[in-house]
Amino acid sequence: MKVVITVRGDHPGDVGADDLRRWLDSQPALRGRLRRAADPAPQAGTMGLAGDAVLALLAPGGVATVLAGALIAWVQTRKGSRTVTITCPDGTEISVTSTQVGAMDAHQAEELAQRISAGLEATARAESDDALPESSPGSPGGPGPTAGPAAGPTAGSPAP
Repeated sequence: MKVVITVRGDHPGDVGADDLRRWLDSQPALRGRLRRAADPAPQAGTMGLAGDAVLALLAPGGVATVLAGALIAWVQTRKGSRTVTITCPDGTEISVTSTQVGAMDAHQAEELAQRISAGLEATARAESDDALPESSPGSPGGPGPTAGPAAGPTAGSPAP
């Protein structure tokens, strides 16, 4: 799933998307998943966006959690007011501002990262469910039979 991450600050010269992209790129799980994206075309009647954007490719396996945690840490370490907005392909937006996260302790920041991650993963699942044709188990193209627990010793039985 591709998401667009935009950064806005109080002042036009504020460090934004490029700084965030470098910060995120320092996370091993995110390396190679980030690109600088041009501002989307402004909506009718507006003058355009105030900042650049970062394009991130998310995949299953905890990448959303790493992204969420790194975004929160980046916002917490910046001076001045910043808003980071993640826009999903379905139009869902998740925004974090420095006024929201600045005073959070580590536990609160972790909980927020988990909530953001869960939202991103739910959107990714919905997107992949929409992309897959419906099929029944065992049919061509559908999932095969499900495997049960591996055979082996159980509690109370002797090991071979």
